[in-house]
Amino acid sequence: MSEHRPAAMRKLVLDGVEYDAELLSDHGRAQLASLQFLEAQLARLQQDLAIYRTARETYLQALKADIERSGLQPILNPNPVE
Repeated sequence: MSEHRPAAMRKLVLDGVEYDAELLSDHGRAQLASLQFLEAQLARLQQDLAIYRTARETYLQALKADIERSGLQPILNPNPVE
């Protein structure tokens, strides 16, 4: 009994060249599975980075607002670096 998958699920595109993923060797399938896992992890990390960057910007803005409200003045450096 053969398993029929839609063509889109079987198609593999590398460097703009299409391959039938069903025809990969066992080693090739293992490499593809590892690559797919890695791509999913990278996507998750990118989402996490976006969240962290947004949080960082929010904290920076809150800190700047607090400094303005408090009237805190910058430290004057007697020997500025040129």
